[in-house]
Amino acid sequence: MKLFRYQGVTGPRLGVEDEGGRRLDLTAVSADTFGSIGSWLSVRDPVRTVVEAAATAPALEAPEPTLLAPLDAQEVWAAGVTYERSRAARREESPSGGDFYDLVYEADRPELFFKALPHRVSGPGGPIRIRRDSAWNVPEPELALVLSSSGAIVGYSIGNDVSSRSIEGENPLYLPQAKVYEGACALGPMVAIAAPGGLDPRSLPVRLTIERDGAVAFTGETSTARMRRRPEELAGWLVRELRFPWGVVLLTGTGIVPPDAFSLQEGDVVEIAIEGIGTLANTVARDPD
Repeated sequence: MKLFRYQGVTGPRLGVEDEGGRRLDLTAVSADTFGSIGSWLSVRDPVRTVVEAAATAPALEAPEPTLLAPLDAQEVWAAGVTYERSRAARREESPSGGDFYDLVYEADRPELFFKALPHRVSGPGGPIRIRRDSAWNVPEPELALVLSSSGAIVGYSIGNDVSSRSIEGENPLYLPQAKVYEGACALGPMVAIAAPGGLDPRSLPVRLTIERDGAVAFTGETSTARMRRRPEELAGWLVRELRFPWGVVLLTGTGIVPPDAFSLQEGDVVEIAIEGIGTLANTVARDPD
């Protein structure tokens, strides 16, 4: 079962896609609970609430609605150096800071950093950006954890942690500038509900495809099985000293890094597919408008 946010006639609404592929209107069941992602994530048991509401929800009037990023009041945070490939890439881009990344990979405490506010997050089909002051930019395909206000993992989505490798490689302290800017994050297309018997977040195939001028410029694959840290571990560290009354989204790191000679260009189409969740596609731009 997958929850999604879509554009209704009077504004954003929440829907659900059931196991049979039917798309149902959750907001019609309860505007108080399903009027926003934040209201849903703040109920006592978000998973059970979706499952019960889906049993009585009416079908969407438009079966192919315009999907929006599945967040509205949630911060997006991210974890780094959670895959061996990511640790190797950090060494390559930052020879002077490589030892720091080795320590982070092996340490009990993970690397966690703030990524985006909702208004800086693109949804399915929306633009992502590369910095105008950076010559080496890459997408980072990641499993996204959707956490409730109590800190529980209630769903999984797809995130793109767009990054400037040249800026981060110049100095590890430049990480916020390499990671946090307009259009540096995309999320969607839906949230796979973390129901019993559902997806196993530790064994999901992940695929990245980048198209340029109608041809494949790069493709790569990995699996969340290669992630060193458990999703529950990362979520636990994030909410240890932070409260998120409307829930929060946590990106879990990337295991796919294009070669050093590759950099995103304006007009590239980036597709990230995670089995059981869907495909997130975005086009690269430079202009923030």
